Amino acid sequence: MKITIIGLLLFFVGAVNLSAQTNYNIKGTLADTVANSKLANASISIITAKDSILQKFTRVKEDGTFTINNLSKGKFIILATYPGYADFVERFTLDSAHTTHDFGRISMLLKERLLQEVIVKGKAAAIKIKGDTTEFNPAAYNIQPNSKVEDLLKQLPGIEVDKDGKITAQGQTVKKVLVDGEEFFGDDPTLVTKNLRADMVDKVQLYDKKSDQAAFTGIDDGVKDKTINIKLKEDKKNGYFGKLDGGIGTDGYYQGQALFNRFQGRQKFSAYGTIGNTGKTGLGWEDNNKYGGGGNMEFGDDGGIYIFGGGGDDLDSFGGQYNGEGKPLARTGGLHYDTKWNNDKESLNTNYKIGSLTVDGTKNTQQQNNFPGNISNSNSDQTNHNYLFRQKLDLNYQVKLDSMQNLKITADGTLRNSDTRSSFTTKTRRLDGSLINSNDRDNSANVDSKVFNANAFYTKKFKKKSRTLSINFKTAYNESDSKGFLKSNTQFYDSVGVFANKDTLDQYKANKTKSTNINTNVTYTEPLAKDFTLAISYALAVNNATADRRTFNKPANTATVYTALDSVYSSDYKLNQLSNQGGAVFNLQKAKYSFNFGTKVAGVKFKQVDEFGHIPDLTRNFTNWYPQASFQYKFTKQSSIRVSYNGNTTQPNIDQIQPVRVNTDPLNIQVGNAGLKPSFTNRYNISYNSYKVISNQYIWISGSYSTTSNPIVSNVMRDTTTGISTYQSSNLKNKSTSNFWVNSYFERKIPGLDINAGFELSGNGNTYYNLSNDVLNETKSYSYSGSIRLSKYKEKKYDAWISAGPSYTINSSSLNTILTNNGRGFNANGGFNVYLPGKFQIGSDGNYTYNAPTKSFPQDFRRFLLNANISRTFMKDALKATVSGNDLLNQNTGYNRTGSANVLTQERYTTIRRYFMFSLTWDFNKVGGGAPKK
Repeated sequence: MKITIIGLLLFFVGAVNLSAQTNYNIKGTLADTVANSKLANASISIITAKDSILQKFTRVKEDGTFTINNLSKGKFIILATYPGYADFVERFTLDSAHTTHDFGRISMLLKERLLQEVIVKGKAAAIKIKGDTTEFNPAAYNIQPNSKVEDLLKQLPGIEVDKDGKITAQGQTVKKVLVDGEEFFGDDPTLVTKNLRADMVDKVQLYDKKSDQAAFTGIDDGVKDKTINIKLKEDKKNGYFGKLDGGIGTDGYYQGQALFNRFQGRQKFSAYGTIGNTGKTGLGWEDNNKYGGGGNMEFGDDGGIYIFGGGGDDLDSFGGQYNGEGKPLARTGGLHYDTKWNNDKESLNTNYKIGSLTVDGTKNTQQQNNFPGNISNSNSDQTNHNYLFRQKLDLNYQVKLDSMQNLKITADGTLRNSDTRSSFTTKTRRLDGSLINSNDRDNSANVDSKVFNANAFYTKKFKKKSRTLSINFKTAYNESDSKGFLKSNTQFYDSVGVFANKDTLDQYKANKTKSTNINTNVTYTEPLAKDFTLAISYALAVNNATADRRTFNKPANTATVYTALDSVYSSDYKLNQLSNQGGAVFNLQKAKYSFNFGTKVAGVKFKQVDEFGHIPDLTRNFTNWYPQASFQYKFTKQSSIRVSYNGNTTQPNIDQIQPVRVNTDPLNIQVGNAGLKPSFTNRYNISYNSYKVISNQYIWISGSYSTTSNPIVSNVMRDTTTGISTYQSSNLKNKSTSNFWVNSYFERKIPGLDINAGFELSGNGNTYYNLSNDVLNETKSYSYSGSIRLSKYKEKKYDAWISAGPSYTINSSSLNTILTNNGRGFNANGGFNVYLPGKFQIGSDGNYTYNAPTKSFPQDFRRFLLNANISRTFMKDALKATVSGNDLLNQNTGYNRTGSANVLTQERYTTIRRYFMFSLTWDFNKVGGGAPKK
């Protein structure tokens, strides 16, 4: 019996080994049909038939032969491609009876020899996968005269463009759109997609753009931006094109835009100008600067420094962004130039932008404040006037010093002036309706600021693979000069709502802040083994800043002059920081997976000097830790999973530390706390994506969870008699705050119907603590939502889309378990465009929002925004006339509902409502071969 059992086991193991050693493979020869020449280096791809996943890839040898081994059994597709030749596609099967498939001699046919009647155009030949890049061929799609890149992107599988021009690719927002690998006005992708002609495009490339440091060293730092690169046809790189667009509407609405582009080989010049008060033109300019004015300084994962606070500014300021609140008037313009020379070893990319934005509006804010044994409701009406003028110049110069060395220099400078004026009327009541206080105040401020940033990035590769050296030098200068007035009248009432007393403020405020930051980071990578690399880095950073904030009152016998310094609300500080950071990161890179781990440690010395001499010098020496680890596994070229961990120490910023009182809002006073300690955050991330090209299916799942120990939280002391709240930051021991978010998206084209169908599930939330009158308050804020999406596109026939789904929000406070802001909601949006005979086109889009009543806010909110348009083209489609209607049902109402700490807030504000507009758009073009013929 023992012999029988052993024999069976040996037989079973042998059978398993024999099965495991079965080698499925293919082979063949590739040659020209007529000339019989061998097509060396032609591309051979093996794709799984059922899900379109790339399995193996090889190149044809010099003798024309190819072989691919170690395939699994199953049904596959072979794709053979060679420049200038028609693609060869054939299905085949590998199984136990056919472990080898010999294709014999594959004859490739030149495209120019193909007869017109046998040419087959289809989306199967429109996509190629090159490493981590998905490349689309516009020649496989129908491009109409004067259509733009945006119209082309709408046809590409896995890419969506909404009505505002926002691009989503494979479930992620596209942050950059490049032209021939170069930025085009930098921060506004719509300047490319809405203006560049589709018939000029040779290829559309979609990929994840890594940071400069990661792209150079090959060590993943987790920084990736979904990017689209528009490669132009060679014959379209000479000439000019552009458009003029103007519209006039009812109720004083108008908009206009002009764009001119001149391309000549490796040189590109562009100019544009916009004006409008519709909220749709000239509002995409973002001034993204890391550096603030002299505040707290932290090293980032890339060795860079981030500045927070900056001594702050108790005056109101306007950042220059329009988010739908109020009515805007935007004027913007810009110039762009980029070129390459010296055999493409040197390149220059520069932009100049100038613009102004004015936003006027009103807002009503209702708040519920939960304190131990005390719940109050406040109602505030606000009137705002915000104005910002800004101009910015930036440049990017790159030079390839030799085959092993590169230098990249970037610089930008910004001048800004803002003017803000705000008026508030606020009443605070108890639950029984009796008054606690009322406040009327006016705030005004005029701010002039200057910002300059410069960066030099030097890289060198050595002969030994993976041995590199990089040096990154950054400097930044920020200056702000603010002047303004605070006029406030506050009335206080007793316990039954009878007037008790009042407090009046009439102050002039003058604030000046300056900061200079210098950071040098050196990184060296050394291969320890074939696939194992060590990256060591050292960074030195210096930050010097001043923050001079002064408040003046009127002397008792003076009516107009503010000369009496208010020492309670004035300060003058010098801030100096010296930081040294060192780090080591190990990186293991395999074909299927990569793993890196390490840490960075920064020692920071901070000194704050009170120029008034009211308090002793504040000196802090602390250590920041930045541990990190990440693991990525690639199942296939289009499917991978990534898990990462990052930890970081967070120091309190200057506004939280320094004992400066801010009284811009007399009912809410800010006070500093010099005894604050740092907190530490552990953050975990996971992401999975799978993309199947031919079946147009992709799955994207990502999430993050973080906890913060010894958190810095808000400590609010409320005077129950006057209703005045004093805010001070404090450390919370024995408690940890937490935060999470998760997002999942699935989409697939429905066979036979040619409809893209998808659904999305998302959630985010946090558990936060604060102290209210020394009582611990736990706040939970969670939000969950889901939606189903359907879309269908037929070039020059119609396109339609719809998305709808529910949401649920949780806002609760342990101080008040009865009155919560938990509530459900529903959101839907959709639209269509139909192309009619006679060159007419009609279109419409709508958005529906519903928020149910909650215990804190008993009124529900419903809004349906409906827009429509009809247009006709003339002059060979170069001229388009459009009549459009915005918010046809006149239901647009500004609305927002949020909850944080012990405060629940609901806002209603002025926004753009119904209007009608007539507009004309003229596209002109004299570039390359001109527009395609119909």
